[in-house]
Amino acid sequence: MSIHNFTPSRQLLRNLSIISLTFVLLYGASRVMLSAPATDISNAAPQGKQVAVFAGGCYWGMEAVFEHLLGVSDVVSGFSGGDARTADYTLVSAGLTNHAESVKITYDPSKISYNQLLKVYFLVAHNPTELNRQGPDSGKQYRSAIFFANDEQKQAAQEYIAQLNKSRVFDKPIVTELDPLKGFYQAAAYHQNYIVHHPSDRYVVVNDLPKLAKLQAKFPDMYSK
Repeated sequence: MSIHNFTPSRQLLRNLSIISLTFVLLYGASRVMLSAPATDISNAAPQGKQVAVFAGGCYWGMEAVFEHLLGVSDVVSGFSGGDARTADYTLVSAGLTNHAESVKITYDPSKISYNQLLKVYFLVAHNPTELNRQGPDSGKQYRSAIFFANDEQKQAAQEYIAQLNKSRVFDKPIVTELDPLKGFYQAAAYHQNYIVHHPSDRYVVVNDLPKLAKLQAKFPDMYSK
């Protein structure tokens, strides 16, 4: 599911271009300095590819954002926070489990750091001040959550959240949960690369393509086509 393994449709590129231009015209003049993490996990320490698991609303948009980052080789939509028995889309979307719709990101720490992923997660991929909802989707299954794989990831997330709250980047406090990663369960094939296959879906056009435009506008050095 790496972005390097597919070619976006003309419709997706056209929609993204229109939204990107609109974003720049509307917000370009009033851009604020984006807060970077005060500290970073060393890029030299980890060997080989690493994994990060984030939740922040519907996984379609989250997946697309992280697929467009240099240094990210794979992004999978799925569920985390509950157990294997309840990792079913029907159950999760009905709010009958403890799962959150999540994405598992495989990345090369020599090319992109965990803290850079955090920056995109908080400043582009979702709104971390919405409690148990994200945009039009409500319920604990759409909560903002970081499932940390080790103490280093946990500390990096804690420090960055404190930094963002202190600098008042958002109008409201961040409500992102920090939970240990106990398991990740891949969603059905239909949900993988959803935006690539359904670029004209109304939900995608309204809620997800603006995120890609925002990523491209705010982090052009990290953006990958």
